[in-house]
Amino acid sequence: MIIDTHAHVNFNAYKDDSSEVVKRSLENGVWMINVGSQYSTSKRAVEMAESYPEGVYAAIGLHPIHLETGLVKIKDDPEEIQFKTVEEDFDTNLYRELAKSKKVVAIGEVGLDYYWRPKGTAKKEAFKIKQKEVLFKQLDLAKELNLPVIFHCRMAHQELIQLLKEYGPIKGVIHCFTGSKEEAKEYLDMGLCLGLNGIIFKLNIDEVIKEMPLDKILFETDCPYLTPPPKEGRNEPLYIKYVAERVSEIRNMEVEELNDTTARNARKLFRF
Repeated sequence: MIIDTHAHVNFNAYKDDSSEVVKRSLENGVWMINVGSQYSTSKRAVEMAESYPEGVYAAIGLHPIHLETGLVKIKDDPEEIQFKTVEEDFDTNLYRELAKSKKVVAIGEVGLDYYWRPKGTAKKEAFKIKQKEVLFKQLDLAKELNLPVIFHCRMAHQELIQLLKEYGPIKGVIHCFTGSKEEAKEYLDMGLCLGLNGIIFKLNIDEVIKEMPLDKILFETDCPYLTPPPKEGRNEPLYIKYVAERVSEIRNMEVEELNDTTARNARKLFRF
């Protein structure tokens, strides 16, 4: 078994063939957690997970790019996820209701994203404050429900590290880790896992991969994004094997051992 701990088969990129994508994955021993980015995709992730007796799970949360921060995002996502779709704030009650499903295994993906930023010092500061306030609300819900957190972090590692130190102990994973060795150590020292996906073919984090504890590695695709070579176009959970093969090369380990170990890591963190 191999577990894709961060998939988005609940996104519009799979609106015509999500069942076929999931079927291919399960038939080849690939389980998945479909991760929400706002209420609509979180709800869809739960509904999909409940359609399968095992192998398909859900995470629910509000991604910072879908939070109303006063920043007008003009870029349309090529996979039809509109950056303009926003929520005024995080509605704890709505997400708490979704979390009643036994298939919900995490709060996520949530975090900080400073890539799209407004111009002007005052607007930038308000933008950051709003993201942090909403993240705290979601951390509180995770603590209330005793669920781990799937963190998104883009151009904000130092801010996220400081925020988590202030908040206190929390279980979870830094999704799509692309930070430095020093930042990796900070997260690992807090007990967090690091998620590795197709970005490792584009950015060199080999030293982090070599040195990080084996029990803190999680595999993910972030599909439909970050398609690993030799594949092109839309990513899917089945392609997790290429990430596993690359990590096995970097760590000089048998890929089967890595698959088994990271699957155990995932099942321990997400408790399924």
